[in-house]
Amino acid sequence: MAWVTVRRAEDGKKRYQGRYRDASGAKRTVGTFSTDKAAMQAAVRAEIALAEGTWIDPRAGRITFREYAGQVWLPSRHLEVTTYAAYASNLRIHFIPFFGDYPLARIMPAMVQEWVNQAGKPPQVAGKGRKGLSPRSIVKYHVMLHSIFARAVADRIIPFNPCAATDLPKVITTRTRTLTPDEYTQLLTQIPPRFTVMIMTAIETGLRWGELVALRPRHIDTQARTITVQDTIVEVSAKDSPTGQRMIVKPYPKDDEPRTVTVSQDLIDALTARVRHLGLGPDDLLFPSRETAAGQPLSRATFNTRYWRPAVQRSGINFNVRMHDLRHAHASWLLAGGADLMSVMERMGHAQIQTTQKYLHTLPDADRRTLTAFHTIRTQTSR
Repeated sequence: MAWVTVRRAEDGKKRYQGRYRDASGAKRTVGTFSTDKAAMQAAVRAEIALAEGTWIDPRAGRITFREYAGQVWLPSRHLEVTTYAAYASNLRIHFIPFFGDYPLARIMPAMVQEWVNQAGKPPQVAGKGRKGLSPRSIVKYHVMLHSIFARAVADRIIPFNPCAATDLPKVITTRTRTLTPDEYTQLLTQIPPRFTVMIMTAIETGLRWGELVALRPRHIDTQARTITVQDTIVEVSAKDSPTGQRMIVKPYPKDDEPRTVTVSQDLIDALTARVRHLGLGPDDLLFPSRETAAGQPLSRATFNTRYWRPAVQRSGINFNVRMHDLRHAHASWLLAGGADLMSVMERMGHAQIQTTQKYLHTLPDADRRTLTAFHTIRTQTSR
């Protein structure tokens, strides 16, 4: 039952405090008022909210974003170590610097909007030359931020989600430039010899980087001419990894199911020769950081900086080619050559066919070849 207590202020005037008991039986106050009626009404509203399950503990909202996100939200999620590391990195780099010291109850929609507006601008870091986040990245990180506040709402810490009405930047899908077979041949000649077989494997299998560097001799079937993708290696920042490890080996790749891809005899021969040359055992890495048996996983960042980007520059290719673009080229070449979508989807390890469909008509001459196919069928029909 709500009640009112009377207090006398320094000026001698009476002040009235609305009081009630929370679910645990503890006494609570809804504030101080100038009239008995206003104090009682506020206390009754608090009791009704408590009965309806919409009551919010005003003290709970004092927890800072840093404390809640790092000590409550992140530990409560059932995540793989790599996803955990990614979330921890996002908190550390994108959210804690902006929201960290603010109590959750003080973070309003306008503050979230301010973060969105500033995220796309270059940070004011002298000498760094860093760029702001792309619209696609802002939208992605906003999803995570929305999840943090949604959990706080469910925990009865704040009454509403300040991310609910954010005006997000428009994500414009641009047509990607796909590496052609001639450009690939041109690029391959510039790759250091120690990585030639690795690049050949990447273009012929379409493996993701983590799947590629996790390959071992036991994954190769020389008789069936197949490579089975069973593991993946993910590189994370040691400071964000829950295990403290920078290279994390995960059984099975992204879709949680091993897959087998058929390859050419030429690639099988090249891989077999590499295994013999390095004296690799069944469980050694095929493409380690150093050309020795029992080598450590190859770092993507190190490979890109020291070997891949210099090779692209030397090749004379006039657009930015990432190592991951070999995977895109693999899918595009398969579809351009007449492979059906379902086969390519399974080979690529895509969970949804819509992902595979985006590789249709990505080669520069795709439209011309499509028109040629149309006229071929039309001519046959008119005969």
